[in-house]
Amino acid sequence: MLPRRRDEEHRASTPLELFFDLCFVVAVAQAGAQLAHALAEGHVWSALPKYLFVFFGVWWAWMNFSWFASAYDTDDIPYRLATLVQIAGALVFAAGVPRMFEGHYAVGVLGYLVMRTVMVTQWLRAAGGASGAERTMALRYAGGVACAQILWVVMLFLPHAVQVWTPLVLVPFELAVPAFAERRYETTWHPEHIAERYGLFTLIVLGETVAAATVAVQSGLDEHDALGRVLPIAAGGLLVCFSAWWIYFARPVHDHLRSNRQAFLWGYGHYLVFLSLAAIGAGLEVAVEHATGAAEASGLLAAAVVTVPTGIYLVVVWALHARYGKTGAAQFVLPVTALAVVAVTWIGGGAAVLAAGLVCAAATATGLALHLRPAG
Repeated sequence: MLPRRRDEEHRASTPLELFFDLCFVVAVAQAGAQLAHALAEGHVWSALPKYLFVFFGVWWAWMNFSWFASAYDTDDIPYRLATLVQIAGALVFAAGVPRMFEGHYAVGVLGYLVMRTVMVTQWLRAAGGASGAERTMALRYAGGVACAQILWVVMLFLPHAVQVWTPLVLVPFELAVPAFAERRYETTWHPEHIAERYGLFTLIVLGETVAAATVAVQSGLDEHDALGRVLPIAAGGLLVCFSAWWIYFARPVHDHLRSNRQAFLWGYGHYLVFLSLAAIGAGLEVAVEHATGAAEASGLLAAAVVTVPTGIYLVVVWALHARYGKTGAAQFVLPVTALAVVAVTWIGGGAAVLAAGLVCAAATATGLALHLRPAG
């Protein structure tokens, strides 16, 4: 398993990587559905920590595979089989998501154990074909991932009162492994390939958001015949999703990813991008249920669960790459838009969702106008 060149031409995502993403979105859908159910019942503060934890598991496993594949995807039979086993582990993890929201982690950890065991063997295989600093880096990855997984398994045997605090230690440990492993040698990840991988997963999560909102609207119409109350939410949700797509893909980002210093922050920051996009879908479900009288959440909460994740998404995308290459007023369009979107929360209910969509659409149009205006 030799590393691929960082300047390799015409590097693109493979069908296996796309299959991997599609299977991973099952866990995203499960996390969003559980969040929507909890928010509809008004259990905000108990649901959010669980959602953050579960989504970290989804994002971190996906990210570990994606960066490894960018550097070492040999596309031979052992690599393909190993990736398929990882997919099986992801599906086991997805099956355990509802239980993790109830405080039972065994199934989720089992799925993670399958995925991470494969990652350890992949890194050991990479170390077998390397020497010097590259071999040290690969062995550090294998050791770090193995140690982290052992600690997650140990967590299962701790008292529940201790378990709930364990992620505060293990999550930073997980995040530190790549920085430790690559202190003296950087993997040969491909900037254009990584940018495409993240863009494709953003599209898949955005598609899941649209699908969740569509099912919610359909259920509201079928069960309550509330077209007048649901239509503003559907329109506002579509405008939010369309704007989210336009803003993320407004400019290529691979030129910004030329070193680990930039790429680590960019890659880690996408936890909030994916998390907020999936949360928007859950929020739209809650807004529809509130409009049809099927949710216990208040009108203010039904609006906030859409507007707040939308605001987070806008700020994070701006911070990660949308602000680069912009000057003058164009630099501040997205932060101001995020504040405006959160501010319309106080309108409440479906009207707030529609207002948020209109604000996002206006910001997208403004950004486009500023980009197209003649120089000078």
